[in-house]
Parts: sequence; structure tokens; C-alpha cells
Amino acid sequence: MGREFIELFDEWSTTYDHTVTGNEIEYREVFKNYDHILERVAELSHGHVLEFGSGTGNLTKKLLTLGYEVTAIEPSQAMRKIANEKLNGKVKIVDGDFLNFPKPEYVDSIVSTYAFHHLTNEEKTKAIDTFGRLLKSGGKLVFADTIFTTNDDHKKAIKEAKTEKFFTLAEDLQREYYTTIPFLQQILEINDFQVSFHRCNRFVWIIEALKV
Repeated sequence: MGREFIELFDEWSTTYDHTVTGNEIEYREVFKNYDHILERVAELSHGHVLEFGSGTGNLTKKLLTLGYEVTAIEPSQAMRKIANEKLNGKVKIVDGDFLNFPKPEYVDSIVSTYAFHHLTNEEKTKAIDTFGRLLKSGGKLVFADTIFTTNDDHKKAIKEAKTEKFFTLAEDLQREYYTTIPFLQQILEINDFQVSFHRCNRFVWIIEALKV
């Protein structure tokens, strides 16, 4: 459920914002256009937004700026602490994850950035089933995450990272549960979503899914 990575999140919390602004060369491509990606996810959302993996609150802040009601879910206590300080108490960051979280009475949009790959494919399937039940017709799921067109494309990315001597990135690509567009498209469509994929950089795509 992604909670096996909480210790990593806690350690990363103090340098996360430094990383996403392109200051670590190994992850520069992963976070290329980071601010624009978050802005686009926020713009594609509406109404009461349920956010997963809010981290240090960067997307949360953009959602609030647009006037949305936000329920933010984050399993890392250290990340929640930084987000709460950044957001000045404008929204409460709730402990939880994609599969275990306090369910609000209603949800118009479900969003996440750079987090869904912490779930195995089986867990992703369970999560999307839950989201399909939470959202009514016209509701939206908008995720931005590292995904690949095929499994071979994933293997190629690992090989290229090693060739570039980006060994931490290569380890990351092998340790976490990165998946493919065909897999996500299939499970979203099974759960009555119309889905489209928009590429943002070498690694990250925006998944926009409308509940029908």
C-alpha cells in the first residue's frame, strides 16, 4: 500500500522541494516541468478534491489557490508536518494511503502526483475500484506519475539510467512498482472511466479519467 516506503519519505521530506525544482541531476528529467504538471492537474480538477500523497503540499497549495475544497491524504508524518507549515493550517493533511483513508461524504475529483507507483498492480486495481465507487458520473480522476508505454520501455529506462551512471535512479526504477499505459487504461475502463494520457516529460504522464 506504499507504506513500506514511509521511512524513505520521512528521510526525503527535508530535501524533497529541493529535488523537485531540478537541483538533483539524476532526477532532473523526472521532475522536468514539475510546476506546470502540478498546475495542469489542478486545472483539470473541480469541486471537492480528494488528494492522495500530498507530500509537502505543493499540489494542495495550487488546488486551494483555485478555490477548491481539498481533503489531503499523506502517510508520512514528516511530510505532513512540512505541508501543514507551508499551508498555514488552510487544510488538514490526514494520515492515510490510497487503500486506507477516511472516506468523505462526497468527492468530485481524485488527484495525485508522483505517488501511484508506490502501489503494486494488484493494489492499483483495488484502489481504482474504490475510486470508481466514490465518484459519481462526471467525476474525475487526474493523476500525474511515471508510467511507461510498455514493459520493454521500462527496462530501457533502467538501462539508460545505468549507462548515464544514474545508479540511484536506476535502483528506484527497479524497486518501486512502475506500470504501463495499457494496464492502467484497462483497469480504468473496466471501472467505467473514459481515459486519456498526456505526456509531460521523458518519464511522467498525466492520466485524465472521466467517470461515465
